[in-house]
Amino acid sequence: MTTRLMIFGVLGLVLAALFLLPYGVSYFYIFVATEILIMGLFAASFNLVFGYTGMLSFGHAAFFGMGSYTTAMLLLHLQVPLVWTLLAAMFTSMLLAAVIGFFCVRLNEVYFAMLTLAFGMMVFAVAHQWRSVTNGSDGITGFPLTEFGLGLDLQLANPLVYYYVVLVVVVLAAALLYLVTRSPFGLILKAISENPERVSFCGLNERRFRLIAFIVAGLFAGLAGGLFAPFNRVASPDMIHWSHSAEAVLMTILGGSAYFLGPFFGAMVFVLLETWITSYTDHWMLFLGIILALMVMFFRRGILGTVLDRVLRR
Repeated sequence: MTTRLMIFGVLGLVLAALFLLPYGVSYFYIFVATEILIMGLFAASFNLVFGYTGMLSFGHAAFFGMGSYTTAMLLLHLQVPLVWTLLAAMFTSMLLAAVIGFFCVRLNEVYFAMLTLAFGMMVFAVAHQWRSVTNGSDGITGFPLTEFGLGLDLQLANPLVYYYVVLVVVVLAAALLYLVTRSPFGLILKAISENPERVSFCGLNERRFRLIAFIVAGLFAGLAGGLFAPFNRVASPDMIHWSHSAEAVLMTILGGSAYFLGPFFGAMVFVLLETWITSYTDHWMLFLGIILALMVMFFRRGILGTVLDRVLRR
């Protein structure tokens, strides 16, 4: 069996397991699985900027939060079907990413990271202080979750139904992201990550490619945020805070930034560890930090990357 066939076989098994998961676990773990899928998409969108283009962004949560607020406001004030709110969330996040990216991609390395952090905190401050629109620190709550749209009669308030909606949307989004990374555009991003000067010498506009990658990543982060607001039933400034961006960084490194599915795997490990440790102690951040530090130290290519390397060497 070739390596490619083996990978497709494993992916098929994973998708089948995700589809059958609700038949073998309690409702609590359906909630956990829904969160893992959404956070996996968020981390995968971040990895397009970080793992494929070599830009470490600490403001990626701004696009996630923009998607959440867009969905929450449309559901609260207009009661439109969810599918249209998700499209709107992607659009507004894409616009925000275009504005922020226009300034940030002009800088490299630590200066790029610091500028994304500064813009992220600006968006957080707006969401936190513009109380007449965003409801301040309380966030937007109480929005109805009526229908999905496209003529589908889905009871989205049912956690099981919402899990399958999230599963389908995330799988489609992940497939699109994968195609982006495998396209000539994605190969240029990898080249920029490895040697930006050589890309410029080839006559390609490095800054333009970096900006497009930033916008595409913001679009998919907005989709993840648009899915998260109905799941969490709130859109709050916490979703925009830099610490939320740091979670995407950690999930990506934990799973393996060099692998497309690494961020999804990292999101699963992160959310499960957080869920289990908080059920035993109030000092969960201390223990979570120790475990994550050990994982990062001993799995230099991420957990998924290390495991795959060892399997493929045999």
